[in-house]
Amino acid sequence: MEISELKYDSNGLIPAVVQDYYSKKVLTLAYMNEQTLRRSIEEGKTCFWSRSRQKEWLKGETSGNYQHIVRIISDCDNDALVIEVVKDGPACHIGNDSCFYNVISETGYKNPFSFDMLYELIQGRKTDKKEGSYTSYLFEKGLDKILKKVGEESTEVIIGAKNGKDEAVYEICDLAYHVMVLMAQMGISLDDVREELAKRHVIDKKIKQEKMQ
Repeated sequence: MEISELKYDSNGLIPAVVQDYYSKKVLTLAYMNEQTLRRSIEEGKTCFWSRSRQKEWLKGETSGNYQHIVRIISDCDNDALVIEVVKDGPACHIGNDSCFYNVISETGYKNPFSFDMLYELIQGRKTDKKEGSYTSYLFEKGLDKILKKVGEESTEVIIGAKNGKDEAVYEICDLAYHVMVLMAQMGISLDDVREELAKRHVIDKKIKQEKMQ
């Protein structure tokens, strides 16, 4: 569809929900007009209209926390947007990963698991150590202890795989957790791993194409 077909409000603005492409976490809610939307598409980075300052602003222009656009989707009424992005840093101006973090109510309904949620929890145990927490204990012991556990769990995966699927799954989960602790210890993000895997996917396709020729 064309940008001109979107329905802007009386001020010429349309709300844009920015969502992390990988984790699907909602990062922020901002507003665009036709001009900033066109600039966003042309430059491949989110550009918004500041209602308070009455001027356009390119996200990351001063902080370096750019948001690289993967896809822009409009809703059924064409009066709101969802923008999926790969971000360079925190979305919130106060340094939080997302602008949405103040919990008003929780129903207790089980949240779906994600590696991003687990990694956030692990990082929290590193920055704000909790007494009695095994994760905090690993960070206190340091890199050598964490590496030892990764080695032990790798061996457990091999043994578990020989004993069947259920045991293999159990041990793989232990290994995945300890690898993520190692990542947090070394400052390696999930996005770092995703980007590397994406590069390898491209390489793999090229190799397959070469073999077919």
